[in-house]
Amino acid sequence: MDTFTWYQSLIRPDWAPPAWLFGPAWTILYTLIAVSFGAVFYKIIKKKLPRAMAVPFLLNLFFNFIFSPIQFTLQNNLLAAVDIILVLATLIWILVVSYKNIRWVFGMNVPYVCWVTFATVLQLTVTYLNW
Repeated sequence: MDTFTWYQSLIRPDWAPPAWLFGPAWTILYTLIAVSFGAVFYKIIKKKLPRAMAVPFLLNLFFNFIFSPIQFTLQNNLLAAVDIILVLATLIWILVVSYKNIRWVFGMNVPYVCWVTFATVLQLTVTYLNW
């Protein structure tokens, strides 16, 4: 089944946002991610931050980027639910390490954590409703 038809066939909660909202929201979030994560990696390369600090950022990027293929190519809600929980967990880890070491990165990622928290609840709900 093609992605659009499959997604439209899913039972979604009444409070789910319209599909058109995801593109603009992620465009803004990816801009914030690029600037803040880029600054962290730059400071790590310049040895102004410890290399170990890259771990949660790299894991978050990995889990974030595999979400869409899992959800829409594999059409696997359960695996997508596990993945979005990992996105949220690594993002919380990012907030903890950035608050201690580079506070403006913490601030730039507050919208990201808000959106991912909402997306996690949404994904868990969609997974449950379509079990």
